[in-house]
Amino acid sequence: MNSKCPVLVTGGAGYIGSHAVLALLDAGWPVAVIDNLSTGFRFAVPEGVPFYEGDIADADLLARIFAEQGTRAVMHFAGSIVVPESVENPLKYYENNTVKSRALIEAVVRAGVPHMIFSSTAATYGMPDVSPVTEETPRQPINPYGWSKLMTEQMLADTAAAHSMNYCALRYFNVAGADPQARSGQSTAGATHLIKVAVEAALGQRESVSVFGTDYDTPDGTGVRDYIHVSDLAAAHVLALEALIDQPDRCLTMNCGYGLGFSVLEVLDAVDRVTKGKINRVMGPRRAGDPDSLISDPSRIKATLPWQPQYADLDAIVAHALAWERKLADIRG
Repeated sequence: MNSKCPVLVTGGAGYIGSHAVLALLDAGWPVAVIDNLSTGFRFAVPEGVPFYEGDIADADLLARIFAEQGTRAVMHFAGSIVVPESVENPLKYYENNTVKSRALIEAVVRAGVPHMIFSSTAATYGMPDVSPVTEETPRQPINPYGWSKLMTEQMLADTAAAHSMNYCALRYFNVAGADPQARSGQSTAGATHLIKVAVEAALGQRESVSVFGTDYDTPDGTGVRDYIHVSDLAAAHVLALEALIDQPDRCLTMNCGYGLGFSVLEVLDAVDRVTKGKINRVMGPRRAGDPDSLISDPSRIKATLPWQPQYADLDAIVAHALAWERKLADIRG
């Protein structure tokens, strides 16, 4: 078994990053966080975790953190994630997700940090012709967000080939839910994630939920997605780090999903079930670039890591998201 080395989590005050911090702490890893708090929240970083407010492109700050913390691995979550915004403001996404990732990778190489785990996305596949999607499915992004992440995957591959570091790129499908103990959750105001939007509507924070497109080639006409519980995703990151340490000459690229698809209407039905209420649904036209169905083939991650999802249940995902939304209302007063 590998030793638990100090880990720096970039974007550790954000949604997925904060859950990775919790997963690392729960498993006994030493953790530090860097976040510029542009979309993250200071309250999302647990007490006692060294926190650096700053930018991942700040080479001097990164060098100081690596020295102070003895960092031996980086989990990289910092970046911008709103697909429509990436279409409207592509240069922001290439700056935040690609240029700054390049600066981070350079700092990692310079400091001799041997392991890096990258938060990638199913958006690298674009609108695939097949479903479920394997890691060998052609990467054909249809928006700057997907391209910005794919470019970073390529930089990591080229850097690992030239330097003594290895990496794992995890391509997320639809991340949802919250820490089962309600220690963290999706806190961003105006978030676009369906389950987040739906639980806000269920609690009266929104008047309705928009359903974009009812004419897809799916059983009920609405888009089908693979929803993965954020805590299962965070657990996969810890296991991936162990795999990188165990085999330092190996790099990994893996899908993160359950291989299960739920339609928009099925998700809204689940929220109604859990809340014993009824969300007001407003049917609207399709959004550009939304595939009918996007479901992962998780065969590789299950064959590579001892990953056993604990929360692969739509109602559980919704219940945890709902509990966090209620707690968040208390935090904000």
